[in-house]
Parts: sequence; structure tokens; C-alpha cells
Amino acid sequence: MLKEYNPQQLAVVAPDEIGDALEAGHIVKFSECPVELPSAEALERLRSELPKQLKRKNVSYHPEADKVTGLDEDSPVADLAYDALATHRTRVTDFLHKVMPTLSANMRAGTCSFRPLEERGRNLKPHASNELVHIDAGAYGATNGDRILRFFVNVNPDTDRIWKSKGAFPELFERYGREAGLYENLSPTLERGFFGKLRTAMLNGLAGMGMPLATVLDSSPYDRVMRQFHNYMKDTPVFQEPAEGDQTFHFEPYSAWMVLTDMVSHASYSGQHALVYTGLLPLADCRLPDSAPFNILRAAA
Repeated sequence: MLKEYNPQQLAVVAPDEIGDALEAGHIVKFSECPVELPSAEALERLRSELPKQLKRKNVSYHPEADKVTGLDEDSPVADLAYDALATHRTRVTDFLHKVMPTLSANMRAGTCSFRPLEERGRNLKPHASNELVHIDAGAYGATNGDRILRFFVNVNPDTDRIWKSKGAFPELFERYGREAGLYENLSPTLERGFFGKLRTAMLNGLAGMGMPLATVLDSSPYDRVMRQFHNYMKDTPVFQEPAEGDQTFHFEPYSAWMVLTDMVSHASYSGQHALVYTGLLPLADCRLPDSAPFNILRAAA
């Protein structure tokens, strides 16, 4: 499941190799982060200040609103967080266009976040917990089957970030789809009907009228089925129990990794201080579309 690249290997990688690996359900790891990071001074200040000032689950830069959420506007590190996250988002976007040009050709770059708290023992509600194994459903609004890409960097200078996985969507759906009740909500298209399209139009209208974050409220039949599966995983203690085939991954300080999180189940078992970039990749640009959750669900319907 893990494919690792050092700088020398990355320099000669074929144009679609990494994109194909992501679509096939691999976690792509870079032993050294391939994009320039904020300065050491900036990272140290963010690591020391953000845990004390955090108002939400994470501190996030939203490009559609051009603002940072998760901090008070008068926070002494608000400007630093804005500059660091907005710049990191641009650098990761440029890297992705270079390293996997086909899959990222029409990518919509989403939020860029800093996760400043230790993941282990946060005692969050199950649906909000990163410690529980899950697949991602929705990414700041409706995906309508587009793929959710996340690019992580462990910016803890001393400690690994540890992940666990129970496998990829195809086998998880085959094994747990009926138990999770997914078949009851499948339709042959999984596409939005008239009222769904009307809802999207209204939310887009609100965004155009100065409420840019309204679009995060959008949904679709596909996204609701994926949310149901996400919730089943987190709500089911038996599913969360250790089992044969589970895998554990260690991401060392200043290593980076990326994964289609709608494809690969994952949990942040432990770790503090990470940069997380989110992008939406159009399903139409996938070279392995039959492995996409949208098409697996549609075929099952």
C-alpha cells in the first residue's frame, strides 16, 4: 500500500506513475518533503502558539474566502498563519501539477490546514475524531464523485506521525457495504436530481453574494452514501478493533505523503503538528476510473 520516493527517484519519475499509484489505492510517501516549507522560525512560532489559541478543530486557510478560520481575528499569529498556509497551498499545487500532470490538470485546490494538537487522546466525538479508521466523505461541499486528495507534511521536528489503515474502498465496500446499509441508498446514477441541482445553485448564489463558505453546505446522493459509510466505520466498535491485514505507517519528521482519502481508509493514531492540503480531482481526469468509489457504487446499484 505504501510507495516511497526519495529525491533521486522523484527526479526521474514518469508523468503518470504517481497519479496511477494514488488511484490504485497506494499512499505515496516522500522521504523528504518535496516542496519548500515555511521558515524554521515561522514553524516554531506556529507550533508553540497555535495549540494555545485554537478555536476549532484545526487552523485552515480557505481560498474561496481568502481567510483563515480557527483563530480569533486579533490573534497575534493570525497574519503568520495566513501567510504560511496560503503560500504552502500554492507551493503544493505547483508541485502536483508538475509531478502528476494528467490527474491534476483540472484540480480544484481546496483548503490548507495546520493541525497543531496531538491526535491521540483528543476525546472528540466519533464523527470528528481522526483517531478512528475511516474514509473521507465530502470535502468542504459536494464532490459528486470527484476524488479527494490530501497532501500531508509532518512538521514535528522530533516525533513520527503514525497512521493506521484497514485497506482501500473496493474491498471495504465488498465486505461491509451491506452491513452499513449502503445498498438501500444507491441509485443507478448517484447524480443530483432537480432539487439537488436547485440547492447547489442557491448555495452558489449565496457564495456570489458575499458568503463564499456557503458552498461547504452542498451535498449529493454520492456524498451522502459516502458519509453513511464514513459514519458506519467510526460508529462501529467491532470495525475499529485490530484485525488481520491492518497496516501501520510511520511518517518521520519533515517527511510528506499524499493519498486519495476517499479511497484509502486511515486514522491518525498519533502525532502533533502537520500541514494538510486538500484538492479535488475530477473523476473525468482519472486514468483508472473503474477503481473510483463513485463507479464502484454505481455498478453495485
